[in-house]
Amino acid sequence: VQLQASGGGLVQAGGSLRLSCAASGRTYAMGWFRQAPGKEREFVAAINWSGGSTLYADSVKGRFTISRDNAKNTVYLQMNSLKPEDTAVYCCAAQPRSPIATIENEYDYWGQGTLVTVSS
Repeated sequence: VQLQASGGGLVQAGGSLRLSCAASGRTYAMGWFRQAPGKEREFVAAINWSGGSTLYADSVKGRFTISRDNAKNTVYLQMNSLKPEDTAVYCCAAQPRSPIATIENEYDYWGQGTLVTVSS
């Protein structure tokens, strides 16, 4: 499975961005993680293979929405009301074993990151 993330950029606080993660191969449960400068990578959002179940980190709940289009084999992360503390490299990941997962170690496949910078 190969994953290609895109959509990052520079945005002002309060703005929006949509990240995309295009996957090759089979459809798996997917997740988004982020790593801010000087910090460990953290879970952001996850979605099951059908798109019917989603999970979010408390820090993004109500502002971010994860979704997927299996016809395009693509997962999205719509990010609204962005804050400077959302600044990070965002990575998408896939895992075939669990219906949905929030733990980094459960993910087998990782895409390259896309940088999101939120200015105050």
